[in-house]
Amino acid sequence: MTTPVPTRFTDDELTIIDALVAEGIGESRSAVIRRGVHHLADAVRRARVGTTIAESYRVVPQTAEDDELALSSAIALTEAEPW
Repeated sequence: MTTPVPTRFTDDELTIIDALVAEGIGESRSAVIRRGVHHLADAVRRARVGTTIAESYRVVPQTAEDDELALSSAIALTEAEPW
């Protein structure tokens, strides 16, 4: 079930939306707008996760020992490949 949400767009915005419909990004203006909302929500979620990860490294910085372990793991994974 969907709920109508009255929204106003400028002519330029409608031109963009209509171009996206014409390109097949969505089958209608509503579909394009819904897809845009989902993309925005995903971008916000990813930005929050990134901020959380960066903050965790500020609180507990990576050490030289961590670097050595990561490099050893990367080498082991590379050597395990059947190239």
